[in-house]
Amino acid sequence: QVQFVESGGGLVQPGGSLRLSCTASGITADYYAIGWFRQAPGTEREGVLCFRSSDNTTYYAESVKGRFTLSRDNAKNTLYLQMNSLKPEDTAVYYCAAAPQHLCERLGWVDFGSWGQGTQVTVSS
Repeated sequence: QVQFVESGGGLVQPGGSLRLSCTASGITADYYAIGWFRQAPGTEREGVLCFRSSDNTTYYAESVKGRFTLSRDNAKNTLYLQMNSLKPEDTAVYYCAAAPQHLCERLGWVDFGSWGQGTQVTVSS
């Protein structure tokens, strides 16, 4: 069974940085696209990025390109989301989830499952 645990959220001022962690268990090679998503109150869940292991490709949402970066520690089975130049509109609960690899690029939350509990990110002065 695939499970994710997210951590690293908190309160940060606009322009600041945070690094989120997503630790996975139960992942198999046939089900290995991992996405970061976020959801602000009253809004639909939004794709942030997706990593596809078959070709080591990461897809980023336009809203975070150039500011957010994915890194991995395979020994710890952990993905890191480095978030720089944070804006108030980045405020949301951030989640990890998994999907079949061929669905990675479209960043559609409905394609993903095994959601973690999320970690809150608040960008405010």
